Amino acid sequence: MSRQDDPSPPNRKIIHVDMDAFYASVEQRDDPGLRGRPVAVGGSRARGVVAAASYEARVFGVRSAMPSVTALRRCPELVFVPPRFDVYRAVSQQIRAIFARYTDLIEPLSLDEAYLDVTEDRAGLGSATAIAEAIRAAILADTGLTASAGVSYNKFIAKLASDQNKPNGICVIPPHHGAGFVAALPVKRFHGVGPVTARKMEALGILTGMDLRNQSLAFLHQHFGSYADYLHGAACGIDHRPVRAQRTAKSVGAERTFEADLSERTALHAALEKVVDAAWTRIERSGVLGRTVTLKLRYSDFRTITRARSSGQAIADRATFLALGVSLLDQQLPIAGGVRLLGLTLSGLSAADGGAEQAIPVQAELPL
Repeated sequence: MSRQDDPSPPNRKIIHVDMDAFYASVEQRDDPGLRGRPVAVGGSRARGVVAAASYEARVFGVRSAMPSVTALRRCPELVFVPPRFDVYRAVSQQIRAIFARYTDLIEPLSLDEAYLDVTEDRAGLGSATAIAEAIRAAILADTGLTASAGVSYNKFIAKLASDQNKPNGICVIPPHHGAGFVAALPVKRFHGVGPVTARKMEALGILTGMDLRNQSLAFLHQHFGSYADYLHGAACGIDHRPVRAQRTAKSVGAERTFEADLSERTALHAALEKVVDAAWTRIERSGVLGRTVTLKLRYSDFRTITRARSSGQAIADRATFLALGVSLLDQQLPIAGGVRLLGLTLSGLSAADGGAEQAIPVQAELPL
């Protein structure tokens, strides 16, 4: 029997808190002239990438990770603001301190979102929903920013729920509604189902949670391997993963597969720039620093190599990250036959603020 099939899952009360358009909202908070206008945090240059977009910009289809030139085509009035990650980290720490008033079981996913296990009612508010509302009110009072929250009995559904009533909303999914809530959702909204997996599911006729639930575990194993257990459990509203207060990523990065193989130095450098843009956005959002840069190359014959270099001090800026990546890439030139995939990651990670979370077991229960 798999963990997902365990008939006696832990009785947890989980909140997923997600800040609303975090980077862009901070910029609009600090510059009244930006309020009500479509704002993108990122670079407006030809190879720039949108790190975050305000809700006014999202109306035009502007999204994070979108090339800046595409964003400008969709929204000519878009205002680009350079990122201020030191400010975002400081605000994130304010928010983390608010979480700590209610629980020690905090699992940050990035600077702007986290899971909280509030099974123990430390504040004596009587329900997980009341705790979530108190947290959202405290965030608004202390930072001037809004947050959305999902409240449920597991991490998977809590994360889905936090997106349900954005911005500045809350969604509560009790255990007896979990499976039905998941059944009606598109599988592309499932946490962990990326664009490639979503397209594969669509080709198999799997569009919703109900479609996924109706597939046999054997069928899912055939098409999705070891990922099948998670998918099947998720489609049934089951997720036994605990909130891990000491969760630490091993590496953060990005990679890109090219439609045509690359071999020229100029083209490879241009491709690496785009990979670095995507990777550094993730690194900054994760709020981590690292010392080791690893280059990944997959050649036209599918042979894959990695090359790494470590720094004596933490790599704290994009320019250093890019420079180390370029150095690693240049050592592999010239390349015969071409490159079909290029990736760059940062590892040897530590929290940018040097802090550490401590997990404390809980026993008491409270209603959602």
